[in-house]
Amino acid sequence: LTAGVAMWRLIRALRGQTPIAFLAGHSLGEYTALVCSEALSFEDAVRLVALRGRLMQEAVKGGEGAMAAILGLDNDAVRTICEETTTTTEIVAPANYNTIGQVVISGHKTAVLHAIERAKTAGAKRALLLPVSVAAHCVLMKPAAVHLQATLAETPFKLPRIPVIHNVDVAVHESVDEIRQILVEQLYKPVRWVETIQLMALKGVETIYECGPGAVLSGLNKRIDTTLVTESLSLSLSKSKGES
Repeated sequence: LTAGVAMWRLIRALRGQTPIAFLAGHSLGEYTALVCSEALSFEDAVRLVALRGRLMQEAVKGGEGAMAAILGLDNDAVRTICEETTTTTEIVAPANYNTIGQVVISGHKTAVLHAIERAKTAGAKRALLLPVSVAAHCVLMKPAAVHLQATLAETPFKLPRIPVIHNVDVAVHESVDEIRQILVEQLYKPVRWVETIQLMALKGVETIYECGPGAVLSGLNKRIDTTLVTESLSLSLSKSKGES
């Protein structure tokens, strides 16, 4: 959050006249987008993401939650694998639709491990457990969402000055109450990043700037739509510093 907001402020200072059509953030990055759109203060965002992280960690006992990346299968195949693996006591579900052919799944660790094996059998190029213990963006996060909702209700929001495309429904919301609700649902529903970038392209966006440390999203975006110009600001600034 802090790195993203700092990068945004720097790029606006350097390229202040560049028109910005939309903002979006992947998972926690949605809070960064809301700060940059002036819908949420930086101080309140820091408080919210700290609480969000703690609640997510507490929602599933240590060692019981897991996430895995599935590469080389389409979305329907991954959804089917998750549905066939889920039982009455253990669940696994798509959590992040990151790019074409890359879906992250989330849920109980045993179910995630079983889904990995099913994915390999189904022809996945790679299916690997991620080094996290939080089962983000699945129904296991509903207890966390309930507690976060109470704090969000007390947090002041404004209407964004720049439209923010939200993870849950790939839509722009023009109601403060709707934004609060979408942040609640974001905890236990998938991040629809592929559709987010596709919507930007459909709306005429030609260049995407990644504000934050690294270039992970830039790499994902290039695989979603090759016609878009994607620039990682951290890499661009590092390069400029080296050249100077």
